[in-house]
Amino acid sequence: MSRDHTNRRRARLTASETDLAVMQQRALLVGTTAATDGDVEAAEASLDELALLADTAGAEVVFADLQRRREPDPATYVGSGKAAELAAVAEGLDVDVVVFDDELSPAQQRNLEAIFKCDVVDRVALILDIFAMHATSQEGMIQVELAQHRYRLPRLRGRGAQLSQQGGSSGGISGARRGPGETQLEVDRRRVLRRVQKLERDLRELAGRRSVQRKARTRRGLPRVALVGYTNAGKSTLLNQLTRADVLVEDRLFSTLDSTTRRLALPGGEVVLMSDTVGFVQRLPHQLVEAFRSTLDEAADVDLLLHVVDASSDDVESRIAAVHTVLQELDADQRPQLLVWNKTDLAPLGVVGDLVATHPGSVAVSAVTGAGTAELVTAVARRLRALSKIVEFAVPHARGDVLAALHREGEVLIEVHEAEYTRVQARVPETIVGRYAEYINR
Repeated sequence: MSRDHTNRRRARLTASETDLAVMQQRALLVGTTAATDGDVEAAEASLDELALLADTAGAEVVFADLQRRREPDPATYVGSGKAAELAAVAEGLDVDVVVFDDELSPAQQRNLEAIFKCDVVDRVALILDIFAMHATSQEGMIQVELAQHRYRLPRLRGRGAQLSQQGGSSGGISGARRGPGETQLEVDRRRVLRRVQKLERDLRELAGRRSVQRKARTRRGLPRVALVGYTNAGKSTLLNQLTRADVLVEDRLFSTLDSTTRRLALPGGEVVLMSDTVGFVQRLPHQLVEAFRSTLDEAADVDLLLHVVDASSDDVESRIAAVHTVLQELDADQRPQLLVWNKTDLAPLGVVGDLVATHPGSVAVSAVTGAGTAELVTAVARRLRALSKIVEFAVPHARGDVLAALHREGEVLIEVHEAEYTRVQARVPETIVGRYAEYINR
């Protein structure tokens, strides 16, 4: 393929609007790291993940480079010399897009595009593209579009500055007349800001509906459990295995963007509501956390979080830390958690036992084969009961239905039959306390 033909093909795309799924683009990946061995190992893992992200977006990774430097260059991220070296590699490999494993400033992006003479995107833009590909519900599409506009808004400046150089002359009160580029920049900014405001209004309305649904579920008195974890940890597969749901399952990053809630029966007959959530990733873009806050709030408003971890991964601890970081942003890191090691059928022999031993109270399962899921359901029931209040009731013999409900929906610790009452000490959820408050032995 000739270079002129390649350039004409690239000219159809802009850096901020690159859709990597349109064609099988050839991608070059770039990352930086400090000099210590620990930093290098983490950076290599991050670059490997970037390759998975690029593959999910439909690009073919043909080259990856990790540069050691103390801090990114403010102008070109990797320094002008390194950028020129990589530009020669990109030209030789007929690269369509260069992806940086960090967020680039608008100035860095402009400078790098001038050097590489092809599209340059960063980790944030890549993840936004993937979310846009997988969003199917009305709320999901609004959330993704909002995040994209928030990301693109400061990057309009570069386009406007370039256009403003095409015209404009001195004159007017200030001695200078604005050129067409600056006017176009203002028009673009107003258009994007109006769109952002409309999307925010639409999202608030949808978030209000979701809040009403959560309150309705709370009034029904059913405990709530949410599956959280790193992307592609197998949360949707686990939800399907436990509840016989029909949630989409793909061996791809971010295949689930919309929260799904299903009922799960526990061994004692209690019923809980279990919700799937969007997967997390290291350095999940802040724009996405904010846009998806109404969906992610499912994780902040539950009785128990099931933190699902891919036991076959080489860097489980960093993935656990990445999930905790996002939970902190959502003010959900203090919610009770149960650590679930998934994909035990793929993990090396002996690794799962070490993980469970290192994290006491955790449970190991395979969502694909079903191994360990019975133990998981038992552990969920035990944890939920442990979170419940211990209350003493005096139930008249004529109210056998109340006694049955305490056994069914709580954990009866002591039961003593007397002449008129059956005195019961039970661990029960708040809803039971309110429903049978008249029988509490005060």
